[in-house]
Amino acid sequence: MKKKPSWFSENLLPYLKNKFVLTFIGFLIWLSFFDRNDFITTTSYRKKLTELKNEKEYYEVEILKNKAYLNDLQTNRENLEKYGREKYFMKRDNEDVFVIVDKRKKK
Repeated sequence: MKKKPSWFSENLLPYLKNKFVLTFIGFLIWLSFFDRNDFITTTSYRKKLTELKNEKEYYEVEILKNKAYLNDLQTNRENLEKYGREKYFMKRDNEDVFVIVDKRKKK
């Protein structure tokens, strides 16, 4: 009883014996794993690019917020005074400022 040839030997083996197909497969393997711009490097670059784009969007929003806040400080005297009191512990001549430090918090 003779064994029937497999699907691989009937359909793919003749193509794999072709030198052009072998060259093309070798070229694909080379580009996929050994080239300077292989798939692994390209995916890591794309991931880094998306992270940087997200960072850029975040900082653009923060810049807009800070510009609005700065404009508010420059135009409104009450907000400027509030900022000076909170940030730099400034006070008027007839006031006393007490700073309470929580010793339980670790910095």
